[in-house]
Amino acid sequence: MTHTTFRVGRLTCHALEAGRQALDGGAMFGVVPKPLWQRRIPADERNRIPLALRCLLIEHDDGLVLVDTGLGNKEDAKFKDIYGVANEGQHGRTCLEDALAELGHAPQDVRWVINTHLHFDHAGGNTFREVVEDGGGAIRVTFPRATHVVQRGELEFARHTNERTAASYLPPNFEPVSFTLVSGEAAPLPGIRCLPTPGHVPFHQSILVESAGERVCFLADLVPTAAHLPLPWIMGYDLEPLVTLESKRRLYERAEAEGWLLFFEHDASVIAGRLGRDGKGFGLVEPLVAG
Repeated sequence: MTHTTFRVGRLTCHALEAGRQALDGGAMFGVVPKPLWQRRIPADERNRIPLALRCLLIEHDDGLVLVDTGLGNKEDAKFKDIYGVANEGQHGRTCLEDALAELGHAPQDVRWVINTHLHFDHAGGNTFREVVEDGGGAIRVTFPRATHVVQRGELEFARHTNERTAASYLPPNFEPVSFTLVSGEAAPLPGIRCLPTPGHVPFHQSILVESAGERVCFLADLVPTAAHLPLPWIMGYDLEPLVTLESKRRLYERAEAEGWLLFFEHDASVIAGRLGRDGKGFGLVEPLVAG
């Protein structure tokens, strides 16, 4: 099964499994000691932890809305080995296309694509490389009929990299795309709201879906897995970890007060759950577990 379906008010939503990757556990948990984080997510012999590449598809009145696009098919064998990528499709180019097909959709059926940010594991599926015998196929936009949305500052940040950021921002993932740019909190269509949640990168956004008084928030890299729910459990990848801390604190206040369902992009086991108190900190209640 490459998808899990759930309801948010009147909206039908689908968690799409777009493959897996494996990243260094120490990098994923920053200053949290390994004896603590490995209780939650055990590492392999290369100290890597398994991570999902999970996207969100929303059946909206304005058409299908896809939040993030996975990693795509453009990277070589060395890249896939380093990052533990397993996302090849059985029937399409990637697992993401397979998940869409399982629901009866093709990439050209998607009307909106919203990128939380433009790192390769969140925006790599924006484009694809045509498969040809010599391996030099052209790069095309995966969702040719979609309006693509990202924060204006994020696109500029992706285009002006430095030694720390260049490995995560790969131009073939975003330069061929014609984006509709938003600045700060914005609602590109009814019931779909972009919430600035900086820290991982300065213009990171989480996506809030609202219908009939119910809400689900696609957290992206603000809280990549359920194990990252404690406020100080922040990735070493985050450029501004203290900003991440405050972004989490602000979002948790709203999520707890309004009973949001929190959606985890990278948790290999837990798709979503509601925020609950765990002693002095935060935990997860009513988890939706991947099949």
